[in-house]
Amino acid sequence: MSERRIPRIKTESEKFSVARLTRENQHFEILIKPQKALDYRNGKISGLTEVLAAEIIFSDANKGTKVSEEAMEKIFKTTDMLKIADEILKKGTLQLTTDQRRKMVEDKKRQIIDFISRQAVDPKTNLPHPPLRIENAMDQIRYSIDPYKPVEEQAKDIVKLLRPILPLKVEQITVAIKIPTQYAARAYGAIKIFGVIKREEWRSDGSWFGELELPAGTYASLLNKLGDVTKGNGEAKIIS
Repeated sequence: MSERRIPRIKTESEKFSVARLTRENQHFEILIKPQKALDYRNGKISGLTEVLAAEIIFSDANKGTKVSEEAMEKIFKTTDMLKIADEILKKGTLQLTTDQRRKMVEDKKRQIIDFISRQAVDPKTNLPHPPLRIENAMDQIRYSIDPYKPVEEQAKDIVKLLRPILPLKVEQITVAIKIPTQYAARAYGAIKIFGVIKREEWRSDGSWFGELELPAGTYASLLNKLGDVTKGNGEAKIIS
């Protein structure tokens, strides 16, 4: 069956937009409700019927050209429209409104700033730069943030560009931690999220000792959390 055209669905400007996935140089498109599509992609809703303006897979939604079943079977190994729409929504590009895209970029920027603040430190002080300082430096390099690109991938590029104007050192450290008996169970759960436990020992008195590998930039946060959950009785020391 070849591609065929169906009557064009009116998008009423802002009400509907397009999500597209390109495979083997062929476009697969669906008509979507922009905000619902964003919610679906972020896991806030699970019902596809809330997202789709029409249960049709197009090769060109604007022209109303429908993809053939042969093309769907070849690329997706199925002609189930909902399964294909799910993949388009999760892996494809969403044509968002200007406000939605702006919000996505801003959210991604915040995630990148947080990532850099946790992963990198000022080599002069071995302390993390404040988020506002990182943000101001990012504004100077005018990096174009991609709302779809992974945070870590973009952060690595940004760190390289920031170094001429903001000293940054990205490194892992290993911290030896001791937690007294009465706080051990609660504190253990609180501190293990900061990194990877390389070695640990539950001692006969119920206390805990371990070595935690973590980004240097999170050391101050670890100390604060350890102090909170042990009421200042925990111990931490950088050993490498």
